Amino acid sequence: MSRKSRNTRVALDSLGCKLNQAETELLAREFARAGYRLVSAADEADVYILNTCTVTHIADRKSRHLLRLARRRNPGAFIVATGCYTQRAPGELAQLGGVDLVLGNEGKQYILSLLEGQGRLSQSACIPDEPADYHNGFRNRAFIKIQDGCDNFCAYCIVPLVRTKKMSLPSEQVVSQVRERVAEGYKEMVLTGTEIGSYGHNGLELRGLLERILAETDVRRLRLSSLQPQEISPGLIKLWREPRLCRHFHLCLQSGSDRVLKRMKRRYSAQDYQQAVSLIRSVVPEAAITTDIIVGFPGETDSEFQESYSFYQRLKFARIHVFPYSSRPGTAAARMPGQVKAQVKKQRSQKLLALAEESARNFGEQFLGKTMPVLWEQKSNGIWSGLTDNYIRVFTRNDRDLTNELLPVKLVRIYKDGVWGEVVD
Repeated sequence: MSRKSRNTRVALDSLGCKLNQAETELLAREFARAGYRLVSAADEADVYILNTCTVTHIADRKSRHLLRLARRRNPGAFIVATGCYTQRAPGELAQLGGVDLVLGNEGKQYILSLLEGQGRLSQSACIPDEPADYHNGFRNRAFIKIQDGCDNFCAYCIVPLVRTKKMSLPSEQVVSQVRERVAEGYKEMVLTGTEIGSYGHNGLELRGLLERILAETDVRRLRLSSLQPQEISPGLIKLWREPRLCRHFHLCLQSGSDRVLKRMKRRYSAQDYQQAVSLIRSVVPEAAITTDIIVGFPGETDSEFQESYSFYQRLKFARIHVFPYSSRPGTAAARMPGQVKAQVKKQRSQKLLALAEESARNFGEQFLGKTMPVLWEQKSNGIWSGLTDNYIRVFTRNDRDLTNELLPVKLVRIYKDGVWGEVVD
């Protein structure tokens, strides 16, 4: 029986974290399997769905911008806003104008049935025998949600207020998803969640979940989205003797000053963090350690910033993501005295961004002359880009279609925010 697509064109867009990306991928699969046609956010669409982010005021602004842009592109489309911004402030987006449906995080999973129930999706004579092309731009690396929710309540963080239900998916479900993605041709899986280090289901923790995935699937690469330093243990790290685990650890730091970390209500000290990094490097010597840094947290003095800066220099990160502190309604930090002036945050951010660029270059230089497997992702202006397992961005020119190819590449020189490589035939 031939497959018929339904007439409705659906565009899905996502902002923010890898968890949002994983959830948007799941939505794309649901719509595709129901027979609807997936299009990109830049194409003409009958339904546009944005999975919003609210981790900073800039994320809020980007969410509003994308919703307005979607309305201008598609005046007659049905516009849906969901995700963390809608969970935090549904009224703001409802009053934005041009948004037809606002759903919080808990309503996200019901979007398809809600739209069908409202008659927003056109019907066709038959449901497809096979899933439609659900990729919609989600290629190469599949994001697998394993956990949601957080109850740490760090002073600056809005996430526990918008992702309130803490849960972990059954390991059988996770393993099944990985198998499905492998069968579909994905070569790398990224396990993601709000705090994946807290994964736990029926007595199985993260370490056990990784062991199951590695033992029961043929995944080529398995990457973790993010961990907390206090979650690093010898038992966990020894798993990285398995070469399919990507040598990349994103360890959130936020500050290198113990005084600032205490005000942030983080559950570790700078020394704890350094010990976690040392443990990783003793077992996985070529691992990329990447991190997030908040600049200008309330009360951060010049000396505390300098203390942090020196700490970042010593740890030699592969990448540093710099975020000027953004006050979030309802968080403890929003009520703290000593809010840092915008100009000071800008100056400190610029200094850290320069360090981030230097650190990334220094990390990449260690691998020049080596041949490493690269998973090629996309082509832009004639240049392909992809990633090594230890998170080096690699660029090359090649007449072949390298999409989703995992190939040996010789790294030859620093280029942009990564290195230039030559595919080894």
